Amino acid sequence: MKKVAVIILVLIFLILSVLSCQKKEAIKVEKKAAKEQCDTVGGKKLEMYQMSEMAALMEQMYVDNQRLKERIQKGDTIGQFPQHFLKIHKAVMTDESDNDAFFKEQAAKFIKAQEMIYKDPKNAKKHFNNGVDACIQCHQQKCGGPIPRIKKLYIKE
Repeated sequence: MKKVAVIILVLIFLILSVLSCQKKEAIKVEKKAAKEQCDTVGGKKLEMYQMSEMAALMEQMYVDNQRLKERIQKGDTIGQFPQHFLKIHKAVMTDESDNDAFFKEQAAKFIKAQEMIYKDPKNAKKHFNNGVDACIQCHQQKCGGPIPRIKKLYIKE
């Protein structure tokens, strides 16, 4: 009788082990299917957005100009012209066709206005706003999305 009970217990244990493994496998399959569904929209595989060199540079310039705006408004020392701004002439763009004569002209205006902030700190506010103007004029032609954000950089009189 004890042997029969042990055999039944062993069989129950084996059955539960097999069912448990099958359940784990089913969960893995469900998770994989859910992930694949999340990775596609309308039958197209989604890809993670990779910021271009120019987009990353513009994000950095925006942050630098937010800090500069605060220093100008407080009357703090301006500091040194950030040399990484000069990368605007060579940074790789998302769409290389955007790096045309118009962009180069606006980039030069932006750099000149930025340099003037440091060369002529008495008129830093004016030069700073000229730099913001150059950004907006370019973005009106190339990529309008950031314009509302850029406008927030203006230093009001």
